[in-house]
Amino acid sequence: MSAPSPRIIGLIPAAGQGSRISPLPMSKELFPIGFQDLADKGLRPKVVCQYLLEAMGQAGVQESFLILRPGKWDIPAYLGDGSQLNMRLAYLTVHVPFGVPFSLNQAYPFVKDAIVAMGFPDLLFSPADAYAQLIDRLQTTQADVVLGLFPTDQPDKVGVVDFDQDGVVSGIYEKSNLTHLSYMWAMAVWRPSFTEFLHQFVETKCKALLGDRSPMLLKEFPDYTETPIGDVMVGAIANNLRVEAIPFETGHYLDIGTPENLLKAVYHYGKP
Repeated sequence: MSAPSPRIIGLIPAAGQGSRISPLPMSKELFPIGFQDLADKGLRPKVVCQYLLEAMGQAGVQESFLILRPGKWDIPAYLGDGSQLNMRLAYLTVHVPFGVPFSLNQAYPFVKDAIVAMGFPDLLFSPADAYAQLIDRLQTTQADVVLGLFPTDQPDKVGVVDFDQDGVVSGIYEKSNLTHLSYMWAMAVWRPSFTEFLHQFVETKCKALLGDRSPMLLKEFPDYTETPIGDVMVGAIANNLRVEAIPFETGHYLDIGTPENLLKAVYHYGKP
């Protein structure tokens, strides 16, 4: 009798301040971008994070965690239990401002035995089946992590990826001047092996930053620099975890977190 397939759980860090496009009347993840046709109501606005959740659902993800910072309660108020998206949604909070890895680690007790599909809720992308392709590769290779890559001409603003003809990743460089690297990563799926590595990475960092103090009791934090999730993946490679990538050569991505990109998104997706 074959072993049951592991669960695939969506993991969505949504703790950002949205400061580059503030002030906003809502969390940036709920900014309306385009429209959806609801059978019983006709055309209605479609919020930006719905595009990510729909792409995950198309890939077979049936449950997801959104990690919020306190105060972003409009997100669970709007998305609820996820029934409108045919997905089970749950919410966790993060109380330290040290970066995406710390947000993701909040879900560790709930996802440590699952395959994780991670995505950013303020990102629009194609192809729509990107997550299905990533999950298929993860399940048919020996990879611990599979990244989704997109063409970029702005290596100084993103995390560019060095990979070989077989898709094996050797390096990730955040906000780099390495202009010969023409692909950035924007999504990932991974096995429990990487979830465990991420957990240990974050625990070590937290100990160094906070000592024995509880973040819940601190009003201010010591000087810090946010740790990008790409740094964790570089550490995983150094510790012999296998990171692979699928470059979506004709794909596109758009991060709505800047005024110019938000304008592009509204213009491109704004027509019903």
